[in-house]
Amino acid sequence: MKNTEYAIVDIETTGGNASGSRITEIAIIIHDGKNVLDRYETLVNPEQEIPPSIFGLTGINNEMVANAPIFDDISEKVLEMLTDRIFVAHNVNFDYSFVHHQLEQAGFKWSAKKLCTVRVARKIKPGLGSYSLGNLCNSLNISLENRHRAGGDADATALLFLF
Repeated sequence: MKNTEYAIVDIETTGGNASGSRITEIAIIIHDGKNVLDRYETLVNPEQEIPPSIFGLTGINNEMVANAPIFDDISEKVLEMLTDRIFVAHNVNFDYSFVHHQLEQAGFKWSAKKLCTVRVARKIKPGLGSYSLGNLCNSLNISLENRHRAGGDADATALLFLF
C-alpha cells in the first residue's frame, strides 16, 4: 500500500471569492508526513487587475504577474501535484475553493480529502485569541518569512503540519 502523501498548499489571490477572484501565486509542498518530497512555486497572471488592498497585503502587483504564466498554463502541473494526495492548507476551504474552481475552469475534474491546520491547531493549542498563521507560528516559535506570500506561508504551514 502506498504511503499517504500530502500537498501543502498556499495561494495568494486578487480577492476573497473563488468565483470572482483569481490566483496570483501558488506554492505546493509535497510531504510524506516527515519530509518534504517536492516543491512547486510560481506567480500566476490572474488576467485581472490586482486591487491596491491586495498589493498592500501581499506586495504582489500587476507588473510582477504581467509575464507570469496564466493558470491554464500551469493547471496540468498543479493537478499532477495534487492528485492522490491530501490537500493541506491553513484555512483549507479558502485555498481549496480557489484551486478547485480554477482547475475546473481549465477543464479538469478534481477533488481531494482536506486537512485544515487551523482546525488541528485549535486542538493542539487551545485558547489562542487568534489562529491566524502569523499568530500561531509566533506562539509555537515557528519562523515565518515572506508572510502573505505563497512560498513563505506554505513553508510555515509545512512546519506547523509537523506538530
